[in-house]
Amino acid sequence: MHTHTIMSGHAMSTLDEMVSQAQSLGLRLFGITEHGPAIPGTCDPLYFRNMYIVPRQWGDMRLMMGAELNIIDYEGHLDLEDPAYLNGMEYIIAGLHSLCYTDGTRAQNTDALLGAIHNPRVNIISHPCDGTASDFDLEAIVRAAKQTGTLLELNSSSLNPVRHKHLAHTLFVRMLELSKQYDNPILVSSDAHFRTYIADYTYALPLLAETNFPDSLIINDKPDLFLQMVGKG
Repeated sequence: MHTHTIMSGHAMSTLDEMVSQAQSLGLRLFGITEHGPAIPGTCDPLYFRNMYIVPRQWGDMRLMMGAELNIIDYEGHLDLEDPAYLNGMEYIIAGLHSLCYTDGTRAQNTDALLGAIHNPRVNIISHPCDGTASDFDLEAIVRAAKQTGTLLELNSSSLNPVRHKHLAHTLFVRMLELSKQYDNPILVSSDAHFRTYIADYTYALPLLAETNFPDSLIINDKPDLFLQMVGKG
């Protein structure tokens, strides 16, 4: 449910290529989430108003069109908040990216994430543990996600050694342990920027095994529950 096409500016496959690959994998539900306008080179906001033109049913697979918006300050505001654009999105991911977020204190980083989690338009927090925020209250984030029904993401791409996100492994393990403790479901994501990475969880699966994370709390094979959680069931 977290993928990008060439419309995000730094991804390498077209929408047609991504959809065809997702179909070939037998996915029942597939999502495309282009970056919000604070990321250099991404699509114009007008793109998000025109997503209705894309067919949503591709054979047995349902396509959902959303966005990965950027948390841009310590109050958790997003880089696109105008309902004229948000209303065209079927679901919204919000995340911290170093290109448009300045790492703050523990309290500031926690407030930034909590602000997004408590935003009723936000359904998923992308890669909260990738190190963009070097310090934050992870337990408070998991508790808030449980309270609001917001999914926290285990992002396989963030764990790829080539990304040099040195905090990611430790923090994601902690997130999984806390998610077990609070009985809070997670979303495992490829964050694919090229078609062959769709549903590739090479770097995420070892962490699920390491933490003995229960299948019951992994939402990827429960599309009906996912749709219910994002209000599209």
